[in-house]
Amino acid sequence: MQSALDLVQDLIARRSVTPADAGCQQLLAERLAGAGFSCEALPFGAVSNLWARRGLGAPLLCFAGHTDVVPPGPLEQWRSDPFKPTVRDGQLYGRGAADMKASIASFVVAIEAFLREYPDHRGSIALLLTSDEEGPAVDGTTRVIEHLRARKEKIDYCIVGEPTSGESLGDTIKNGRRGSLSGRLTVRGAQGHIAYPHLARNPIHLLAPALAELTATEWDRGTDFFPPTAWQVSNLHAGTGATNVIPGVVELDFNFRFSTASTEQSLRERLEAILRRHGLDYAIAWTGLSRPFITQPGALVSAVSDAIESRTRRRPKLSTDGGTSDGRFIATLCPEIVELGPVNASIHKIDEHIALEALEELPLIYLEILRRLVA
Repeated sequence: MQSALDLVQDLIARRSVTPADAGCQQLLAERLAGAGFSCEALPFGAVSNLWARRGLGAPLLCFAGHTDVVPPGPLEQWRSDPFKPTVRDGQLYGRGAADMKASIASFVVAIEAFLREYPDHRGSIALLLTSDEEGPAVDGTTRVIEHLRARKEKIDYCIVGEPTSGESLGDTIKNGRRGSLSGRLTVRGAQGHIAYPHLARNPIHLLAPALAELTATEWDRGTDFFPPTAWQVSNLHAGTGATNVIPGVVELDFNFRFSTASTEQSLRERLEAILRRHGLDYAIAWTGLSRPFITQPGALVSAVSDAIESRTRRRPKLSTDGGTSDGRFIATLCPEIVELGPVNASIHKIDEHIALEALEELPLIYLEILRRLVA
């Protein structure tokens, strides 16, 4: 659909580096209002949010996404200006092309096409957009969901436009995401001269046996939809910079990516039990909690899978891998969530792009989902 290409180019040209929206949502709201949507701007702090809805009845099918993008990185390494959408060799280049302005443009074009076919469709259609997904995700989708819950609005089905595809459009959809729990562990020893270790306590040495046990621990065995919970160290800091000083403190940053087979509380308790068993003098600052969610095969998974198969002749794979998404916030209000979007190979990279062929096909897949759920 040529209009999807036009719209995504207009969105890419707006420098909406998180948490900026750069007028993307206003552009979309004006277009949606022309299609009969009631559009509500919901700014929180420096973050722009948009809730647009057409209809009052059930079921409510919501398309969700983010207008913010990550910084482009070194401009000299891009073959073309990241905020001047450029077509070459069958690809559209620009920051946000795949993550996720193409999905947003495809949402809008698909909805417009659907409304021409079914002006009196059943149920309701909505869009939830934020400019805070690539940032701290504090004043974005989570605040909109709180707002909707306070006025007792319910979402029945949600399509999140994250770039989920691997090798080709629609080969993979996400029916859930793992949880994420981070922390900073501080282990205290006693600083001293490295030539007199008996007068000091090296916290790195003290931590080592516990660290070995933590890395070898089986936290759970996963589920039918999730791999086993993983624990990883991301940073280790100790020492004064001098080679003859035993450090007094070691700091370790870590992260759990966890399944629904474990809980935040159970992981905290088990980790601290290991630290206590090794007699460590420690403190933990827990940060960055994102809870896992899962959508069991049902009406939404079937509709999305069937729509993809009808267009591509391939049945998509269900997956819960990758990082977190705003689906974790929507899951507190909506029982069925699926993420479906472009190939993710170039996201957050130099020369981010999407194939023009995929940009033609994605609106047609979203259109077919609309037909199956609210026609």
